[in-house]
Amino acid sequence: MRRFTQWRQALAEPSRTRRHLTEFWHAEAEEAWLQFDGLLNLLEDLITYVVNKVLEERQDELKLLNRDTKILENVKPPFYRVSYDEAIEILQSKGLNIKWGGDDIGADEERVLTMQFDKPILLHHFPEQVKAFYHRNDPSRPETTLSVDVLAPEGYGGEIVGGGGERIYDYEELLGKIKKFGLKPEDYDWYLDLRRYGSVPHAGFGLGIDRLVMWVCGLDHIRDAIPFPRDIRRVKP
Repeated sequence: MRRFTQWRQALAEPSRTRRHLTEFWHAEAEEAWLQFDGLLNLLEDLITYVVNKVLEERQDELKLLNRDTKILENVKPPFYRVSYDEAIEILQSKGLNIKWGGDDIGADEERVLTMQFDKPILLHHFPEQVKAFYHRNDPSRPETTLSVDVLAPEGYGGEIVGGGGERIYDYEELLGKIKKFGLKPEDYDWYLDLRRYGSVPHAGFGLGIDRLVMWVCGLDHIRDAIPFPRDIRRVKP
């Protein structure tokens, strides 16, 4: 089993919110032969490991930040596994005007949803139309995808892991999905070429380092999670 992990800086949309930076740190991972259930287990184990190491080695810093560690001490598998269907039902029951498939679950909805739980949520099986073309459709329910985001509890809003899911590894299936999304196959020749001569099942995710730090430390704003934050009003130093 081989895993590829890349740490990189990325550019975000020009948003003025407490959970967005124009430049942020990202850990991207892809693993060969990893399928959906294994991905969910991997995400639980990874986040649990990080939180446990912080609790073991950084108690002084947590006290300095006045962080209530009760939620962190509760972070252990299994996390709550909430389907998109279930999330829509919860949000509708809380009075939010949101429809299945017509809406992605945004920051306001995530905040309401995460207030209902005391440890991270694996939000899974998003509709095909709200996820990128490369997510593999669930063979047992093709209108949904084998996709997952991880949301922190306590109403933080915004996923700490996004873009998670099993990828399409079959050439013809990927080509068909690109066309279905109205994209030009020639723009993705390099991506299709990775499947042209055969590939293997694989899955991956992107973990927002700054958002994870923000939640673990109980910070009010994401700019406090990084030494030199970049936003739409600041590019230096």
